[in-house]
Parts: sequence; C-alpha cells; structure tokens
Amino acid sequence: MIDLRSDTVTRPTAAMRRAMAEAEVGDDVYGEDPTVNLLQEKAAELFGKEAALFVPTGSMGNQIAVKLHTKQGDEVIIEERGHIFNYEMGTPAVVSGVMIRPVRAANENGLLTWAEIESAIHINQPYYACPTGLICLENTHNFGGGSVMSANETSEICQKAHALNLPVHLDGARIFNSAVAQFETVANLTKDVDSVQFCLSKGLGAPVGSMLLGKKDFIAEARSWRKRFGGGMRQVGILAAAGIIALEESPKVLHLDHENAKRLAEGAANIKGIKIDAEKVQTNIVIFDVSETGKTSAEICSRLKESGILAIPFGKAIRMVTHYDVSRDDIEKTLGELQKILET
Repeated sequence: MIDLRSDTVTRPTAAMRRAMAEAEVGDDVYGEDPTVNLLQEKAAELFGKEAALFVPTGSMGNQIAVKLHTKQGDEVIIEERGHIFNYEMGTPAVVSGVMIRPVRAANENGLLTWAEIESAIHINQPYYACPTGLICLENTHNFGGGSVMSANETSEICQKAHALNLPVHLDGARIFNSAVAQFETVANLTKDVDSVQFCLSKGLGAPVGSMLLGKKDFIAEARSWRKRFGGGMRQVGILAAAGIIALEESPKVLHLDHENAKRLAEGAANIKGIKIDAEKVQTNIVIFDVSETGKTSAEICSRLKESGILAIPFGKAIRMVTHYDVSRDDIEKTLGELQKILET
C-alpha cells in the first residue's frame, strides 16, 4: 500500500532497529536509563532549552504543558483548527479544568497574528469573566496545510504575550519540517516560547515518542505529571535509541518529503475538479478540495484504497501526507489513479 494518511505511519529504519536492539537501558522512572537521558540532553541542546522530557505521545506532551501553564477556570487561546482543540479529546477541560478560546485565523494557513490573539485575550476583566491563562501556537499547522510560522512571527507573539505575563506553548509536532522549509534552526524558531512539544514519531520516523522542552523547573514538574498521566516508563531506552537516530539523521532527508508533496500538489491542481493552490504547499501536507469533482471525498478515498493508496477524507477535502516511506514513483502512481477515478 502507498500510505498517505499521515507521516505517523512511517516504519523505523534499519539503523533505528539496530540501535533499539543494542540500546543500553535502565529504569527511567528512577532517572537511570542512560539512553533516555542522552536523548533528552541532545534535544535540549538542539533547541537551546534548559531541559527536555521524553513522553510517549505528542498529545501527552501538549497536555502536560497546558496543565502546568494554567489554573482551573482559565482560558487557552488557540487557532480554531489547532490539534490541541480538535484532536486531543477535550483533555484541557477534563484534566486541567480550562476552557479553549478558539480563534479563526483570517489567513487560510491557520497561523494566528498577534492582532487576532490580542482581540481574544481576557485580562483585567470583571471577576465573572474567564481569564486568559495560555496561548498555544502550532508550527507546522496541520490543517493549515502544513503551513510554517517564521521565527520573527513567533517571537513577536511571545514578546507581546510575555509583556502581559502570559506564557506561550508551541505544539511543534512537525517543527523540523518547518525548520527545513525555512532553512532555519529549530532553536531559532522556538527561542521565545515557554515550552515546546515535538514528535519523534511523525516525519522523523521513530516508532514511538515525543519530547517536551522548557526550563528545568518546568520539566521537573512535567516529569511528575507524566507519571500521573500513566507515562512513567521503565527500560524505555529501547525506544529512545530510535529517537536519537530520528533526531540526528531524519531532518537531513525531510526536504525530499517536501519535494514529493509539492509534486503531488502540482499534479492534483491539473486534475479537473480538484482545487488546490500548489504554491502554498510548504512542507509535507497536501489538502485539496474535491467538491467540484462530482464525487465525495469518502468515495474518492474508497476508490483509491482499491488501487492500493490510502488517504483521509475531510469533509469536502482530502488530505495526503508525504514521508520517507513514500517515493516519487508512489506520487506519480497516486496522481495517475486519482486522474482515472475522476474521469470515470
């Protein structure tokens, strides 16, 4: 199968499997797993943060950050299509007792400006108003089509938020895709945020795991909350070993995923009935409108599956995500099958 549903479907490389088999391990709940400790040190150094914590999932990393930055009754400002709001099962309310204040970005790329954020902030309001406790950003923005936020844009929001004593958390699940697309460093893209989560298990290709980064005291408290969430792990260096390979090697080839996504977008744009601006595809996510094809997105995806191609329908659109298990030949086959389906 050509699996374009997500970059979460990547399988560990041969180098990752070797590293996992040979990993030196210890009990991480006691802080004694040397491979986990090394991964955390490498991540913190790479991002220019004081400390890092290995967590099982990106959602756990995000939700620990929400918990630590807020108090019950706060509001969290996030873009309307953000992952934390839409795809983390209402956990901010369930665990942290906070309410999401969704803000729709005027630009279809899903990236909020300070002016849009500022209009939603509740500070020095009447006592019965819900006070703003946290601002969450997303880079790349998944349902903004993998759009990227620049270092300057992020810094402006952080500096103005900090002037109001508001922390900023970055859901940087695909921050390495953003860095590669902008010829930037992840450290520069995240230098002013109070915390950042990124996934080892998406485009970087590790089988499991994400990292949460911030100040030492923040990460020390995050370790306790990881345990409360059921994320205390033992000889987890077996997984961290793959994470180290992902961190060191995978960013070098992310540009190939971006090139394949651009080719996919350009090819889809030439198929009758499909609407997509290929120029706006910056990373590895391609979302195209099929409302004028005469077929539903679900119908098209079902037909693609019959041809050995997996994609995800979203309302009137289809999302396809490139990754290192998808070749240029796979992209050409996908475009050919898509053309056939829409011609019949």
